[in-house]
Amino acid sequence: MNEQSLHRQALLRDITAMASDAGFNAAACALFDYQRRFNKHYAEWLQLIGQFDAQPTHWREIPCAPIGLFKWRSVYTSPEPADQVFKSSGTTGKASSHHAVRHFELFASWSLAAFERHFGPIKNYGVLALLPNYLEQGQSSLVAMTRYFIERCGHAEHSGFFLYDTDTLIESAARIQETGGRVLLMGVSFALLDLALKRPDGLQNALVIETGGMKGRRRELIREELHEVLQTGLGVSGIGSEYGMTELLSQAWAPAAGVFVPNQRMRVYVREATDPFSEAVSNGPLNIVDLANIDSCAFIATDDLGRLHSDNRFEVLGRLDHSDIRGCALMVCR
Repeated sequence: MNEQSLHRQALLRDITAMASDAGFNAAACALFDYQRRFNKHYAEWLQLIGQFDAQPTHWREIPCAPIGLFKWRSVYTSPEPADQVFKSSGTTGKASSHHAVRHFELFASWSLAAFERHFGPIKNYGVLALLPNYLEQGQSSLVAMTRYFIERCGHAEHSGFFLYDTDTLIESAARIQETGGRVLLMGVSFALLDLALKRPDGLQNALVIETGGMKGRRRELIREELHEVLQTGLGVSGIGSEYGMTELLSQAWAPAAGVFVPNQRMRVYVREATDPFSEAVSNGPLNIVDLANIDSCAFIATDDLGRLHSDNRFEVLGRLDHSDIRGCALMVCR
């Protein structure tokens, strides 16, 4: 086993076992050193900004690379071939992000553990997924994660993906509840909204989780407005949310009210909109450290605008509009 493989093995062991803020900090700083040495595109960017020789002692001091790096470069660090490559749906005429994953099972099992921390064992659920645009795209990390949930849920025979056949979805929800399960309905915002406007019966006890994204299908709504419409139309008392993206192998979950809780391998802070290398106090574009990205780049400056809470929870308020980089104009609502 070569030096890089030994280094990765030690890092993975520490990331898997860590159980404290101090453990996260030590793992993040060690991972920075590893990715600086073995990820040539992250190293090139660090050289470009004069930070290759940085010696961070805290994870907030580690330079976060622009998320666009995943569009224009193969941001892969592992010495071994990837299990698979996730791709974003992208926008017509624009490059899509791609993320090579060394061990899919590791990504998926960590994702499931994060979900169960908030919502209980997946065996209690039947999973209904309304993810039409992601299914059509075909290489989505969200679809891969949801399929993993479906395969391990307690009512897999009545679970599955749905494009636009909401009648069959409602029938499946009834079967899940008849066999003693609870419905987990996960969907993109526009598909859930289409379903809610039909005011279906039989979902009152469902756990409904929106994964964001109107994708140009409907008028953008602020999250509070979207959740109110969904609650009324679906007859549920609250709406959960999932925050994830192609470039991250971790997700944050919001049990209610759109306030996300990072999992144990993920930390979030905000930067100044006009100075990408300065930390903001509470509001600004989100920087994310995701140790699950051991085989790509764990330090990402996203294009999402957010608000940080004192207990490390965060909200997503919108996205940066790069049509005017100098002014950093903001487009209302994600």
